[in-house]
Amino acid sequence: MDASTLQEAAAALLSAYETGKPIAPLIETYPAATLEDAYRIQQRLVRHWAERGDGVRGHKVGLASAAMQRQMGVDQPDYGHLTASMFHLEHQPIPIGDFLQPKIEPEIGFVLGSRLRGPGVTVADALRAVDFVVPALEIVDSRIQDWKISIVDTIADNASSGGVVLGSRPTAIGDLDLRLVGCVLHQNGEIAATGAGGAVLGSPVNALVWLANTVGPLGVALEPGHVVLPGSMTRAIPVSPGDTVVATMAGLGSVTAKFSGRSDRES
Repeated sequence: MDASTLQEAAAALLSAYETGKPIAPLIETYPAATLEDAYRIQQRLVRHWAERGDGVRGHKVGLASAAMQRQMGVDQPDYGHLTASMFHLEHQPIPIGDFLQPKIEPEIGFVLGSRLRGPGVTVADALRAVDFVVPALEIVDSRIQDWKISIVDTIADNASSGGVVLGSRPTAIGDLDLRLVGCVLHQNGEIAATGAGGAVLGSPVNALVWLANTVGPLGVALEPGHVVLPGSMTRAIPVSPGDTVVATMAGLGSVTAKFSGRSDRES
């Protein structure tokens, strides 16, 4: 894709964000688009947001499970950016109308204490860089109609990012074996899904290492204070106005997201 076509695709996604109206799959509109093209489109979105004061505060890893990779026909994860406006407070109403087709996933959130930059990052490097971990809920969303996404679509659409809710209890990473951390996800008081940290590339730490080594050659470092979401411990579940979702993680505590029916677009 040439520069004008990349910008056209980015503009279509930005329009979906602003209007709340999803678009047709990019892979249908631009069938020759490659993964490299998709990341270039994503970078245009991130630059647009940064220019308007919505800076990067972390990253997310997507397609972290073997099942999702098989579904998308890829052999590695993907990544997206987390900007300041994506972070929501626990227990406070989240305007569900700000999203198009939201779903929610439980994750172990890494908060970095020191800079991490690849290539060459090892598990030991990653463990040293983590200040603490917290239970987290990621709101995934798609600007592509009916979630009919290919790998190109999800990467271009900032890895289907939507929002983040972080729990308020920090835990030292050395206090837990993250592979064995179990999770129960409740939606409106009913069990919606269960999982464990080992579902994320064998260990969530592996996702952090992969991310640092993938973005490092692109000139990107993972900075102190940044949040990294390594991938979901369970399947994603759709959310609706009025829903309350609680993720309880063994040894980490819990995190709660509450959704209102209102949209900040209406204010």
